[in-house]
Amino acid sequence: MKKVYIYAASLVFALAAAQLQAQDRKQPVSGPVPAVHVGQPTSFVLKNGLKVLVVPNHKLPQVSYTLTIDNPSIVEGEKAGVSSILSQVLGNQTKKMSKEQFNEEIDFLGANIQFFSSGAFASGLSKYNETILGLLADGALNSVITQEEFDKAKAQVIESLKTSEKSVSAVASRVEDALLYGKNTAAGEFETEATVSNVTLADVQAHYEKYFTPNNAYLVVVGDVDYKKTEKAVKSLFSNWKKSTVAFEEAATNKNVASTQIDFVNMPNAVQSEIALVNEVDLKMTNDDYFAAILANQILGGGGEGRLFLNLREAHGWTYGAYSSISVARKYPGKFRASASVRNVVTDSAVTEFIKEIELMRTTLVKDEELKMAKAKYIGNFVMQIQKPETVARYALNKELHKLPADFYENYIKRINAVTAADIQKAAQKYFLNENMRIVIVGKGADVVAGLEGLNKPMFFYDKEANAVEKPVFKKEVAAGVTVETVLAAYIKAIGGADKVKAVKSLLITSEAEVQGMKLEMVNKVKDGYLSSEQKMMGTVMSKQVITPKMGYTIIQGQKTDVTGDELKDAQAEATPFAELKVDAAAVLTGIESINGVDAYGVKAGNTTTYYDTTTGLKVAAVQELEQMGQKMQQVVNYSDYKEVNGIKFPFVQSMNVGIEIEMKVKEIKVNEGVSDADFK
Repeated sequence: MKKVYIYAASLVFALAAAQLQAQDRKQPVSGPVPAVHVGQPTSFVLKNGLKVLVVPNHKLPQVSYTLTIDNPSIVEGEKAGVSSILSQVLGNQTKKMSKEQFNEEIDFLGANIQFFSSGAFASGLSKYNETILGLLADGALNSVITQEEFDKAKAQVIESLKTSEKSVSAVASRVEDALLYGKNTAAGEFETEATVSNVTLADVQAHYEKYFTPNNAYLVVVGDVDYKKTEKAVKSLFSNWKKSTVAFEEAATNKNVASTQIDFVNMPNAVQSEIALVNEVDLKMTNDDYFAAILANQILGGGGEGRLFLNLREAHGWTYGAYSSISVARKYPGKFRASASVRNVVTDSAVTEFIKEIELMRTTLVKDEELKMAKAKYIGNFVMQIQKPETVARYALNKELHKLPADFYENYIKRINAVTAADIQKAAQKYFLNENMRIVIVGKGADVVAGLEGLNKPMFFYDKEANAVEKPVFKKEVAAGVTVETVLAAYIKAIGGADKVKAVKSLLITSEAEVQGMKLEMVNKVKDGYLSSEQKMMGTVMSKQVITPKMGYTIIQGQKTDVTGDELKDAQAEATPFAELKVDAAAVLTGIESINGVDAYGVKAGNTTTYYDTTTGLKVAAVQELEQMGQKMQQVVNYSDYKEVNGIKFPFVQSMNVGIEIEMKVKEIKVNEGVSDADFK
């Protein structure tokens, strides 16, 4: 019932190590503030409304073009997903060139060209600048969208949505904005399989023709270019781009809640709680207190030196990181957000600490050293970024989008340095609304709701699509006569029966998954008392584990480590084709919980709880308690798509989240063949 998923553990370890390495970097001691000169672009406007910003930089023979279409927010409603599909199909082929010809031309130039539903980007050697710009213009203005490309893109979007359905962080993100802004707004709506399924090729073409227009467009040119030649080329390529007469209508967003409340989404597969304390803010870059607000956020939770991190991560060890952010209002209100992913058992305690730290920002003056460090970080980043020509272009675009004064960036350091501790407190009182926040939590209700109810705050329940629901029933009573033995016996019967299962002496299981575009392959070989598990990434062995009755070891990226103690005992207990045949005397029945939409019995043995469908008897999930780098965590594996091999049912899909969603699909199962003693050396 337990399982050693070495490939998952190694991925968790690698991700955590990279995160901690970044967090442990010390803030450098600040030196004298250098004089900063912000370059100014030269600009011109075409008759169709396209505004062009040119930033010459002759240090390197390179050029980049960034096209931004800054339309007001567009509500896609029942066809949410049309812009996502457009982003995938735009620029694949044009009226002048086939997809193959277009891509061959880009490759020949050594260029990079990308298209989005709200713009495009291109870069390459400056000696090809006009050719590159021509390709960008052709792909953006003359794009041809075929049924084949549309069908492919639509299927990819739907598949991505299916994968994210079990992702606690993905659900938390969409519910948070849906509740904060409203599901009927561009800021709060989200794509579902149903809305994407509604989208047709005609919808995508209409969206392209209606909204991919120059009315609110900006073209930023950066690099080794001549202004006059660039102006001539742009006018030649973009002057015939037709304006749109469409009127934009945006639904009003929700207001902040009258009093702080907890909005909870139950996801029984959650191994930790996603917590976000959020409220809308009317913060603009032109506000007098803009710099005080961003510095206040930096001190509270802008990084590893922030108060939230030092409290929840360093002092309590509840999370890998706790942070805050604040965004500006433009098309819709900005957002203040304080968040962390924490262990289930400390969810209510973490919320208490969040509220405490936010309230301290509102009621007390920050320390001089905190303010000094926050200023140094912002100024240091500003000085480094301003040396890059693309930053000059981005700042120029910001001036247009946010209606900033001409000297905004010239006075940036001066205004940062002018902020006082009193300014910080006032900004916190104005923007960190402790009394009017939504505390959005997505987690395992059976483990966390009782503690949250003890916080004495109004609590509301929602489903994964932000619809209000009644408080779920988290645990159900087990009927008399149901025991660990009966649950395991039902499982054995469900997969084929004791006689067939006991006849299995060895298994060879080959599985595959795609991880961030790379192929992950796993080969498991097991017989009674022996286990070998090997993981390959793009054909290269990344990790391996071998367990025998006498020893065990793991190899991760060439580094061999012995498996000892309780970890070895747990692994040895699993070194058998079907662990359910051997009932652990210490195993206990934890009750009935809803797992992936079905009621399931929980059987806990050691540090692992395995769940079996109360109706079918099949195994649906396993939750293993782990400790990585001093942090307690859980690894959840979900089982589905059972198929028969030699008269025995096996789960052909195993999914888990190790910072990213991984879905292992079984490619081959061999029963009583393909395994030898040599596999366990």
